[in-house]
Amino acid sequence: MRRPLRQVSCHHNKKKKQDLLDALPDDVVVSILSKLTSTASSPCDLINVLSTCKRLNRLGLNRVVLSKAGPKLFAIKAKNWSESAHRFLRNCVNAGNLHASYTLGMIRFYCLENRESGLSLMAKAAMKSHAPALYSLAVIQFNGSGGTKGDKDLRAGVALCARASLLGHIDALRELGHCLQDGYGVRQNVAEGRKLLVQANARELAFVLRAVARSSSSASLLTWRNTLSNHSSSAASVSAAVCPLLSDYGYSVAVPEVQPANWFLREWFESGRGRLGNGLRLCAHIGCGRPETRPHEFRRCSVCGKVNYCSRGCQALDWKLRHKMECSPADIWPEEEDGGGAVVVGGGDGDGVGNDVDVRNGVV
Repeated sequence: MRRPLRQVSCHHNKKKKQDLLDALPDDVVVSILSKLTSTASSPCDLINVLSTCKRLNRLGLNRVVLSKAGPKLFAIKAKNWSESAHRFLRNCVNAGNLHASYTLGMIRFYCLENRESGLSLMAKAAMKSHAPALYSLAVIQFNGSGGTKGDKDLRAGVALCARASLLGHIDALRELGHCLQDGYGVRQNVAEGRKLLVQANARELAFVLRAVARSSSSASLLTWRNTLSNHSSSAASVSAAVCPLLSDYGYSVAVPEVQPANWFLREWFESGRGRLGNGLRLCAHIGCGRPETRPHEFRRCSVCGKVNYCSRGCQALDWKLRHKMECSPADIWPEEEDGGGAVVVGGGDGDGVGNDVDVRNGVV
């Protein structure tokens, strides 16, 4: 008995649709997937592809595809961290992806406390001119992170900041400006330092204005407000918040987007997934997430003594973002001793610069 014509037609159409993907050569599919991973907005963009069929699963894990993946593809949440996520990052590193090398380096150094491996991965990315990796290594050099106070290398930190700033890294440019203004690891040059800080503010404004121009709700993102609502621990609320630009121009713009690696660090420790040792603290800037690797590694506010910062750049950002509205002089500070026995309160840190951050007038 012959099948109805309609059923034969449906079967034929279904077969044609299936053949369309099968007809594409592997190199064409790999090229398409590479474009997808380079512009992905979250890890789900790749996960959805990998779960579609066996062929896309195989080609989605191709070295070429993994090497092209953008930083947002590695925005892994701390609560979802697993051996599978670790293995995926390692595969991306082996494929030559610099963003994966930097992200895994940060996680290993600060979260998993595998200092040597973390430094090696960040250095691998830095040698290929990955700006965030260069800046992170600079912060490590400034603080002597993972070692003792004697392991600080201020000149190396300044050199790394200078290289990252040339690649357009705003935080590195701001840090370099503060170093020149304070004479921290480099000969003091107040005028040049302030010039770099103005350049950092201008770049920050240009970056945010480009983001506003791409947004459908641009009118609501750019405001003239000079206050900031209470910050939240979620990335979405911080991105939607409004804070003053770090200059005295009076503008208010949307808070710049936080790097995925920094969000991972903060979520890792604040969620309890990772535990800080006795006396260790997180950098108070909401967009940083770096923890101390030894007691009193970070400098603290010289007025209230309640907040601590891994860098002058983080202090300046947090001052305008939040701390300016919260800081108040403390009557008595509890005396704390660092590993060398020196009292931190109001004292030096052995490197010509006080261990406390002066924020009474704000830092530009």
